[in-house]
Amino acid sequence: MLTDQLTDRRAVVCGSTQGIGRAVAELLAARGAHVTLIARNEDALREVAAALPADHGQQHDFLVADFTRPAELAERLAGYVAKNPATHILVNNTGGPAGGPLLSASIDDLRAALEQHLICNHLLAQALVPGMKAAGYGRIINVISTSVKQPLPNLGVSNTTRGAVASWAKTLANELGPSGITVNNVLPGATLTQRHSSLLEARSASTGTAVEELETQMKRLIPAGRFGEAEEVAAAVAFLASPLAGYVNGINLPVDGGRTGSL
Repeated sequence: MLTDQLTDRRAVVCGSTQGIGRAVAELLAARGAHVTLIARNEDALREVAAALPADHGQQHDFLVADFTRPAELAERLAGYVAKNPATHILVNNTGGPAGGPLLSASIDDLRAALEQHLICNHLLAQALVPGMKAAGYGRIINVISTSVKQPLPNLGVSNTTRGAVASWAKTLANELGPSGITVNNVLPGATLTQRHSSLLEARSASTGTAVEELETQMKRLIPAGRFGEAEEVAAAVAFLASPLAGYVNGINLPVDGGRTGSL
């Protein structure tokens, strides 16, 4: 019988010390998965790993890696895979680039964003997919943005980078589907996270509009009339990671309260 439980599955969750990444790690652990956290702050990683649910006897762990240094990530992954050859679930989740018009972005801004998202996602997939193939079970879920359906104002570098990741994911979905591996994207809308707050504060500083007024303006564009919670995004990720979603492949799933103006 198909189930949403993940007992005996191993999941790698990136950007998992706060926000959506942490909510994903907590829910996957609650569903029974062994969770490996990845982030660059070792103290925060230790704290989150120790707090994860372990009702199924899991031994959660973590990998310290800075996505601004892809070569370092590749090295750490090689050591990780040598010890843990079978990983079943990969959740790619990385904080977005700073806001601003695309034409104002430097080449270094674009290069850095593509390295932190597309290149690091690719390194993770290359390292972990062989174990998924051997297990006959694989789920790659990319937490990106609704901007892949409808570009967001003043997020030029982010829009560009997220679109590249979405195309990468669709291509991989086609290549890996025959091996029992699915690749899907979850697209959060305005969600109550640290990034959401920082973007609002930056916009407030640049426009002179109070944060509270900006929030009111944003909520008018959301049919649900509110911002999302990290746990609501995590629920979508957990579904796509589960056996229940084995026939869902290559999709973009908005979790945005209905804000995106396209199908």
